[in-house]
Amino acid sequence: MDNHSSNEKPWQAVRTEAVESLLVELGVIDSARVDEIVRHYEEKVGPKGGARVVAKAWTDQEFKKRLLADGLAACAELGLGGPETEKLHVVENTASVHNAVVCTLCSCYPWPILGVPPAWYKSSAYRSRMVREPRKLLTEMGLPLDPSVEIRVWDSVSEIRYLVLPERPEGTESFTEEQLADLVTRDAMIGVAKVTV
Repeated sequence: MDNHSSNEKPWQAVRTEAVESLLVELGVIDSARVDEIVRHYEEKVGPKGGARVVAKAWTDQEFKKRLLADGLAACAELGLGGPETEKLHVVENTASVHNAVVCTLCSCYPWPILGVPPAWYKSSAYRSRMVREPRKLLTEMGLPLDPSVEIRVWDSVSEIRYLVLPERPEGTESFTEEQLADLVTRDAMIGVAKVTV
């Protein structure tokens, strides 16, 4: 399953574009306003916010402790959170444990911290395979893990959302929080990628 390189749009994207086109044609919505809302989620609510949280945890051990104890309260310190994130549980990747997040029922996801979920996250293939064969799926998604690494899969539900605190890459000891945040990707915070320099 290589959802990152497929040229074919997922059915959800095709359906969304069709509905948007119809609503624009009927004068119900303005496509410029839709673009503005998407930009808001991508730039202000999206993964850049989550990346700030990760970078702060990497550089501030007290913040990291608070983040692992109560993710939503720690994120609120940085002005992040809100609806769609009733309880945020943060799980930390280490050299011996790798965490990945899925929502097997639908697509529960911490929107205020990670922004719009990727289409593949909502796909039935991802939702079922991440539970059944996570190591194989992660390898197919470009993240082969050593067999000695334990994989823990966390199933988001409407009341509890998950955020992966990725491992800090080696060689970043002199990086500022801002430089570190620029390295962090949405996929690393879902657990399907690692942060690299």
